[in-house]
Amino acid sequence: MQVVLVEPEIPPNTGNVARLCAATQLPLHLVGKLGFQITDRHLKRAGLDYWEWVQIHRHESVQRFFEGIPADRLFFFSKRAEETYVNAAFRKDDFLVFGCETKGLPQWIFERYSDRIWRIPIFHPQVRSLNLAGAVSIVVYEALRQIGKLA
Repeated sequence: MQVVLVEPEIPPNTGNVARLCAATQLPLHLVGKLGFQITDRHLKRAGLDYWEWVQIHRHESVQRFFEGIPADRLFFFSKRAEETYVNAAFRKDDFLVFGCETKGLPQWIFERYSDRIWRIPIFHPQVRSLNLAGAVSIVVYEALRQIGKLA
């Protein structure tokens, strides 16, 4: 299983996701234009001293990144999705894909992968979205539970 952040903008969010990836031993893909430098002190601080245990892959092109991955291995997450993530059936070779904090996922992903997009329910109508690192954590641990990694 692998975590993918598409054009993340906020260094502490990416740092916290990197720490989660270190803790769960999942590779982290940073895809497209980043809203920060990979050497940003806030990014490093959020990841604490776990960076040596994070398997990070950097990809410049968003569209090219998805070209070689079978669609049934991709799980995209967006507040605009209809289906909730608990109804997804995860497998160990899946890619869990999250969009940037302010724009979410690119529109072409909704068009190309409309049946592969899931949401995390938000019950209060005044809450627009969850924090990226929190959302990734929710999905990662559900996926790990489903594939039997939490036993």
